[in-house]
This record gives sequence, structure tokens and C-alpha cells, in this order.
Amino acid sequence: MNVILLEKIDNLGDIGEQVKVKPGFGRNYLLPQGKAALATPANVAKFEAKRTEIETRAAGELAEANERAARLAGLDIRLTARAGEEGKLFGSIGTVDIAEACTAAGVPVERSEVRLHEGPIRTAGEHQVELHLHTGVDVPLKVTVVGEE
Repeated sequence: MNVILLEKIDNLGDIGEQVKVKPGFGRNYLLPQGKAALATPANVAKFEAKRTEIETRAAGELAEANERAARLAGLDIRLTARAGEEGKLFGSIGTVDIAEACTAAGVPVERSEVRLHEGPIRTAGEHQVELHLHTGVDVPLKVTVVGEE
């Protein structure tokens, strides 16, 4: 299945590129999410007519993500949770908790932008979390979990 990408997608391509993808990926993800359009002659002509508008919108989103990344660069998040004597938490700290803490600190972050590569945080101490704000804009964030008995 050939599609025209309407936004930059990691490991696939940039805006305006025509790429060949598996039919399931195209039908179930790219087309319903509005990330791509079928590469028919009519859609190619329609895309070329709107190319500047789409690229301007994408540049605006990237600039906004870079601005948020600059505000998040020096931010240290401190969360408290109930923990046992050895520092093991009763429960865990997840993406929702981190996103809410960042938003409370003045920088809006969505839950889907928080990447916990090793799963939820289950121990007290310092942890590195990655925030994926836009394609190509990743920000490391230090999260300190303080255990309270």
C-alpha cells in the first residue's frame, strides 16, 4: 500500500514522502489517525496544493515542542509515595503521576508523552525518565521519588 505522509513519522519518513507500508499498518493506524493519505493521483494533487499549509503547521508544532523542551530542560520533579523500610514503594509511580507533576510545575505534559522504558517506578530514589514531545524532540527528566512511611 502506497501512502503520502502528512506528518513526520519515526523510522518511516518525513512530510510529503510517498512510502510503501503494509496494508494493516496503513488501514489501522496511519489513515485513521490522519498521519497519511492514500497515494492516488487525486490525493497527490490535493497534497501538493496544501503542502505549504501542512509544512507550516508542522513547523509550528515543532517550535512549540522545542519551547516546551527548553522549559523542561532544568526541571527536577519530586514525588512522594508510601514506601517500606527498604525503599520499595507500596504501589508505583506511573506516567499519569509524572505528567500531572510536570503540569503542576507549569509545563503542560500529556500522559502519552512520558516514556518509562523500564516500566512504572517501584523504588524510592532518583530515576531518569524520557519525555517524547515531538518526533525528534526527546527531553530527559530527573524524577526523585521520596518514600514516606
